[in-house]
Amino acid sequence: MEPSIHIRNLIPYKPGKPIEETQREYGLEEVYKLASNENPLGPSERVIKAICEAAGSVHLYPDASFYEAKKSLSRYYGVEEKFITLGNGSNELIDLLIRVYCEAGDRILTSQGAFIAYKICAQAARVETVEAPLTEDLKFDVKALLKELEVDSKIKILFIANPNNPTGTFLNREELNLLMDKVGHREDLLIVLDEAYCEFVRDKECPSGLEYFRKFSNVIVLRTLSKVFGLAGLRVGVLIGPEKTVDYVNRVRNPFNVNQLALKVIEAAVSDSDYIERSQNLVWNALDTFYAEFDELGIKYWKSQGNFVLFDLGRPSGPVFEALLKRGVITRPVAAYGFPNALRLSVGLPKENEIAIHAIKEVLKG
Repeated sequence: MEPSIHIRNLIPYKPGKPIEETQREYGLEEVYKLASNENPLGPSERVIKAICEAAGSVHLYPDASFYEAKKSLSRYYGVEEKFITLGNGSNELIDLLIRVYCEAGDRILTSQGAFIAYKICAQAARVETVEAPLTEDLKFDVKALLKELEVDSKIKILFIANPNNPTGTFLNREELNLLMDKVGHREDLLIVLDEAYCEFVRDKECPSGLEYFRKFSNVIVLRTLSKVFGLAGLRVGVLIGPEKTVDYVNRVRNPFNVNQLALKVIEAAVSDSDYIERSQNLVWNALDTFYAEFDELGIKYWKSQGNFVLFDLGRPSGPVFEALLKRGVITRPVAAYGFPNALRLSVGLPKENEIAIHAIKEVLKG
């Protein structure tokens, strides 16, 4: 028996190439993965200690209500626990929101070059995706988004990644205010502000989505513990939204969707301010180095508010990606996002960044 046509036609998400696979393919001992926007510092000492302490309880099902985890997150984000629920990474929360609020034939709206999981989750649910064009500087175009919302009543959810992956660009406060003034009070539209990279934001013009959550009843904020907190392997996504949305998402999600170890280390992760600060400074210093190197090489790039940078080679990036792999450097091709000439480079440790830049210089010199 064949699956339904929308599943047969679905192009699956392609994660960053694993280190082990690259070692096998190219016979390499040393491989540096700068492809998946992971925290190169590894988990904090507090998190490792919490994992060790929790290891003896993995024979038990986790707390399906997230009681202690929500208390910790409530303190960290400054919102009441009743406005919080968790997912197995923010990807699951994207999927759940579409399942809760959309029916077959409905549409979601985002922008070209946005996080590709929105489109994948929508297609799996028989929901169409409308992609508004980006601005010339690869930002979400508020006017284009509003135009789509004016003419299409089937759009149920607007997804805005702020900052966006893979571009690293963002909507500033003035732009978001314009959007919210127009559609922030609509009862037939959910506005999802996906802020996976918000802890790396340096530009003070980039607002927190929590400002809009507190002001508008149709705003959802997504956060993750995968990036600045270094918990990508444990899969913890956070949804902050109206109480009724939290209730509906909790009805749909699997009862034990976040594992025991993940729940037990959340307090250790969000309370370790020293580790968070070290992670931020590592990223900010690395980005400044990348910019300087790309300027010297004459490579076009976009200043990023994430832990990565998108750079344009002016030619198809596939051969450069392969040449870097042979030198043990894994970057991220982004042709699937509409950028066939670009690669995304995640921040690594200083030595890894240096090796990556050296490899890029070698490849481009031919």
